[in-house]
Amino acid sequence: MQDAFATAVERWARDGTPANPGAWIVATARNRAIDRIRRDRTLAGKRELLARLEGETSMEPETDETALPDERLALVFACCHPALAVEAQVALTLRLLGGLTTEEVARAFLVPETTMAQRLLRAKKKVRAAGIPIRVPPAHALPDRLRAVHATLYLVFNQGYGPPPRDELCDEAIRLARLLAVLMPDEPETLGLAALMLLHDARRAARLDANGDLVLLENQNHSRWDEARIAEGRRVLERALALGQPGPYQVQAAIASLHSEPDPDRREIAALYDRLAGLAPSPVVELNRAVAVALAEGPEAGLALLGDLEEELDDYHLLHAARADLLRTLGRRAEAVEAYRRAFALAPSDAERRFLAARLAELDANEG
Repeated sequence: MQDAFATAVERWARDGTPANPGAWIVATARNRAIDRIRRDRTLAGKRELLARLEGETSMEPETDETALPDERLALVFACCHPALAVEAQVALTLRLLGGLTTEEVARAFLVPETTMAQRLLRAKKKVRAAGIPIRVPPAHALPDRLRAVHATLYLVFNQGYGPPPRDELCDEAIRLARLLAVLMPDEPETLGLAALMLLHDARRAARLDANGDLVLLENQNHSRWDEARIAEGRRVLERALALGQPGPYQVQAAIASLHSEPDPDRREIAALYDRLAGLAPSPVVELNRAVAVALAEGPEAGLALLGDLEEELDDYHLLHAARADLLRTLGRRAEAVEAYRRAFALAPSDAERRFLAARLAELDANEG
């Protein structure tokens, strides 16, 4: 159905809206489904292509300069047209092809839903007004769209990672990242992105308990981690780093690899966050860096860094949750309670609200 809507964006702008739009969409979606069934029959060939990522075969990459060997990946590249701002490319692709609602896209960009709705509307108007073609670019033009494609796949994966988890989004993002790494084996950030997803996904089964409640990284049952996926992620990361062009996804993958160690080097993690902040500065990166510094140097050091982010991330629940945890560690109960309540009011999922409610209950019990 998503593919049918993507086709409609292109064809209706060119040929006009059909007399019966609903029937057109259904018929097109049915044809897409038939095409997908036919493609599934070539799955063995695709697996052979993907096996290059793990060094199982020496098969040469696709040489057709105008084709990508996967329709969904081709559509992602098609939507990431350079005439649009990168942020608009990513948002539009997430909405049309990633299956995300406007609310979910807005959450990924940390903006209100109304703001994102306006951005999407402006992007669609620009596509129509400028006659921007939604088609797969030739091979030589693919690198120009790579940044937006990376961001799109990363945000689809994050949305699937939850909470609540949506396994189908994680699986699809990883599949496309693996395929992209095969097609562009000399792009270090493509490899870094694939490694990052694999290393995070290895812990997916341990992030929630039997009741669906959040389990923090330090409390997770390591026996539930997927060791084979961790090993694969590290192999891909080594290939990326060997190319000698470090970038944000590679640094994040290195951090995820350290977190997968039995006894993570907290100072090394904090140092890597310093590097990440230099490569891709953002308030969320600074938030993660503050938490890493708190674990490496103590809660007071982390709390000082969080103070600089309160204005920019005041509506972001994880800022207040992190601040509450540090205040609780320092024994500043009243301030911790206030911060937990703020985080609870902003938390977007039931699992996160239950976790924060449990923290508040612990503080109340200790006070009693």
